[in-house]
Amino acid sequence: MIRVLHTLAAPDGTTRYVDHMIGSAAPDVQILTFSWGRALFGRYDLLHVHWPEYLVRHRTHVGAFAKAIALRLLLARLVLLHTPIVRTVHNVMPHEHGSARERNLLEALDRRTSLWIRLNPTTELPVGVRSVNIPHGHYRSVYPGADHEPVAGRILQFGLLRPYKGVEALIRAFRELDDSSTSLRIVGKPYSPSYERLICALSSGTPAISTKLEFVPDAELAEEIRQAELVVLPYVEMHNSGAILVALSLGRPVLAPRTHANVVLAEEVGDGWISFFTDSLEPGALELALLAARSSERSAAPDLSARDWSIVGQRHRDAYLQVLEQRHA
Repeated sequence: MIRVLHTLAAPDGTTRYVDHMIGSAAPDVQILTFSWGRALFGRYDLLHVHWPEYLVRHRTHVGAFAKAIALRLLLARLVLLHTPIVRTVHNVMPHEHGSARERNLLEALDRRTSLWIRLNPTTELPVGVRSVNIPHGHYRSVYPGADHEPVAGRILQFGLLRPYKGVEALIRAFRELDDSSTSLRIVGKPYSPSYERLICALSSGTPAISTKLEFVPDAELAEEIRQAELVVLPYVEMHNSGAILVALSLGRPVLAPRTHANVVLAEEVGDGWISFFTDSLEPGALELALLAARSSERSAAPDLSARDWSIVGQRHRDAYLQVLEQRHA
């Protein structure tokens, strides 16, 4: 049995990446979720790191200092016991900048990493590191159920709302649309009260814009997505996105920024499922994406066969074995 400690919190009833790691694990892989007690004193064969900045970030200076000390102790333990580190690269860099202390600790963690897992082949990695490509799995098993016709003209953005996700740009572009048959729906929890106030201020006075600015359970979120004719993800930066896979898993076409990663994904899933805008989102891009959603000759569903979670789980097992065999050698 391979015991793998992930730097992920235990499942909490909502759909998170940890659920996929647990649900897709091979029979001889035991997934352990993170606590500092388990990390420092527990028994495991590998440490699998996700979003490493959260190992050191805290809302208070005292909490961040304590986590920095804990991470230094963890690194010392890993060196002493020759415990390998595997790292999944979810983002090219953290969405928010950290302190110099944080950067130094994360660089130390990177130097100890034995294998880097890329979610797509376009991810740039440090020179000379060992890596393997394992794509993010789809969400078809999470959001099952029959499809139905969307609301004509409904545009949707969903997910945790943060500045880099371009909510403001979408609202402004929508308000400039010369099409009374369209509507905009924004669903998700803003990352801060001030950001929620900004979204409300930008969308007020436009009856065609509706919002639900709170956490939405999976079943309700799936219904919101199914009602959309087009999902728009107007991110300022976009490399790996769970949101785009959720939309595609539910059979909804997507408008997203033209990035190398998104172009590769569009080629994978088939023609007509992903439209692009370049640089900043403009009203014309919304109009063209809606036309494409209505008129494209595309397959009945996007091709997500390479993202079946049983395949993803087996490939993780193979990666763990590779690292452990390397350590023993």
